[in-house]
Formats: sequence, structure tokens, C-alpha cells
Amino acid sequence: MIAYLVLLGLIALERIAELVRSRRNAAWAMSRGGVEVGQVHFRFMAGLHALFLPACAAEVILLSRPFVPALGLSMLAVAVLAQALRAWAVGTLGSRWNVRTIVVPGMPPVTGGPYRFVRHPNYVAVILEGFAIPLLHGAWWTAIAFTVLNIPVLAIRIRCEEAALASHSDSGGRLESLPRFVPRIGQAGGS
Repeated sequence: MIAYLVLLGLIALERIAELVRSRRNAAWAMSRGGVEVGQVHFRFMAGLHALFLPACAAEVILLSRPFVPALGLSMLAVAVLAQALRAWAVGTLGSRWNVRTIVVPGMPPVTGGPYRFVRHPNYVAVILEGFAIPLLHGAWWTAIAFTVLNIPVLAIRIRCEEAALASHSDSGGRLESLPRFVPRIGQAGGS
């Protein structure tokens, strides 16, 4: 259990570093005329995500969830892959990555990295982490609750992002040509 709690602490530190980077990137976008949309749903999303890691810890501690090696190790592999995908997506977006929905009008859509294959690789990582991180140590209720609560939040967020990109960049046709989450086998989108 101690190793799991340490891992959750490390993930929390990584999330704090992401928030610092996000604030810096938001300032960069706003200084270039960035337009922010989706502030209302963002509050719900931020609250849900802020409760995620504490809920994982609380369930494991309060309900004495056991570590099941086969499940824990397979979920560790999924969590590591999700983190790698997240890092690839964030790195590809560079200064354009943000936890908020901020679009700089006129900037072309990002078409490199994982964005060649799917529209929302960062959300693929969030979905994978949403069940993998709790199940690392048997936190079934947290995995189910976060996944179920995250579905409508992501649905709203994705519609908001896609509308903002379509309104403020030339991404309309590009968005329609790529799947949202699961890449087509043997086919990379766009350039």
C-alpha cells in the first residue's frame, strides 16, 4: 500500500507541474489574442480531476483494498502507456497545450505526433488513467465512479474544443477526417 500511495504522490506532483506549465502556456496564448471558451464546464472537470487521486488513496486505505499482482501489474503497464501518450501529446502541442480551452485565432491545427492518428490523444490518456490508476491497487469504486462521471464531462469538453477550433482555425476538415479516440489501423491522418 505504501508504494501505491507514493506513486499517487508522484502523479500528484506531475499534475502540479502540468498546472504550472498550463498557466505559462495560457499567458502565452492570451498574449497572442487567445480566446478562452468552456469556463463553466472546466470548473466541473477541474473538481472531478482534483478529487481523483485522493479518492484512489481513500478507497485503498479505508476499504483495505488488497494489491492483486496480476491486476496491479497489468494496470501499471496501462498507466505507463497512458503517461507516455500524455507526454507525447503535451510535447507535440508545446506552448499550445493547456488544461483550459484556449485557441489562438488563425493558428493552424497541430498535425504532428499523436495528432496524426486521433483528434484527442490526451483524452485517450485520461480515459486510460481513469481506470488504470485506481485498479493498480484494487480501487474498483473509484475506477467506476471516475469513469462514469468523466464521460459527460469529456463529451462536453470535446464538443467545446472542436467548436472552438472550427471557429478560430482552419481545422474543420481536418477534424472530420480523423477518429476522435481510436486510430484506424494502417492509416495516419493528415500531414
